[in-house]
Amino acid sequence: MRLPAVPGALALSLLAFPVAFGVNSAAALADSPGALMLTGALVLAGLFVIGFVSGGSHFQDPLFCVFAVFSFTSVVDLIISLEEDGYISGFVEVYVREGEPYLRTAHGIMICYWDGIVHYALYLAMITAMSQRKSYRNLGLFWLGSLMMSIVVFLLGNLIGKYSSDISPAFLLNMPYVLILIWAGLRLFQQPKALPCLTADKIAEEQHKGLHQRPQDLGLVLFLILAAAFTFFRGLVVLDCPADSCFEYIYQHEPYLRDPVAYPKAQMLVYLFYVLPFFCLCIYGLVRPSCAWMPDWSLVFAGAVAQAQFSHLGSSLHARTPFPYQTPEDAWWSFLLTNVLYALGPQLLAYRCLRRPAFFLPAAPASLDKGKKRQ
Repeated sequence: MRLPAVPGALALSLLAFPVAFGVNSAAALADSPGALMLTGALVLAGLFVIGFVSGGSHFQDPLFCVFAVFSFTSVVDLIISLEEDGYISGFVEVYVREGEPYLRTAHGIMICYWDGIVHYALYLAMITAMSQRKSYRNLGLFWLGSLMMSIVVFLLGNLIGKYSSDISPAFLLNMPYVLILIWAGLRLFQQPKALPCLTADKIAEEQHKGLHQRPQDLGLVLFLILAAAFTFFRGLVVLDCPADSCFEYIYQHEPYLRDPVAYPKAQMLVYLFYVLPFFCLCIYGLVRPSCAWMPDWSLVFAGAVAQAQFSHLGSSLHARTPFPYQTPEDAWWSFLLTNVLYALGPQLLAYRCLRRPAFFLPAAPASLDKGKKRQ
């Protein structure tokens, strides 16, 4: 018998508490990294079977299984973060210590909080929309960018940081998430877009406006220019640029960028090589009409930057970060202001693209629209 979508997914996710406790106890008895990885793989496979039986085939959408299983892992991540911060105990201590010790870092704790709260809420929202036959494409694209950023920075930091020598077979459990995420992203982009009810004349009118006639877009362009410059500067900082301004910044404003865990360095490099080009493309898209890719990709990057900035801000201030790499008290407000604004800008850009999409739609012949009106 299949459970209703949301209660079924909720029940599956809450199994994380007894399963985590059981796996932790088994890990303590087995004392073997290989057995730990095998146990995790079996649990993951079993979850997909349960997700399918509890309702996946009913909706004829395999993403239901993905969201249901990932909601379970989100609760596991929340348990990890709560246990590492001392709020609970006895659920994942052995697994984290023996299997994935890098989750005990400030960055590991913060990405677990984000996954356990924000991603979990997104999974339940998307499953609710799915059960009501409503589109969840926009939520899915935001989730796609957020989870992709989290995984990429996490894996890079593990491979090049101080914990690279402590990687155990349990690290391979991250690989299925990467493959499933790529597959889920392709399915999300293939889903039909919600078409706005706009006439060709209205689209043409909006697209003929210059940037000076669109003050909101002008403000976004100015933000993107500043954000691009800030992104480039921090990229130079983590690449050990010898300039005095870079030296002063990394020691007096963001010493966390020097942390040997390498997560902040990986984050700034991802910003430099991926987010910076996107900012430049967005400036072009706000000036040149009919860039139809803007609404979708602005959502993806909004999710990516939101997750990245939450993790970066939280890690910089978290007590688990060694004191020499924590943000100095006299730089707190400037650090918070610049990083919060950096996170807020892409959210406003995505909101603008979705709220008033006429400027980004393909231009249609006005005569065709008039002909339809006569008919």
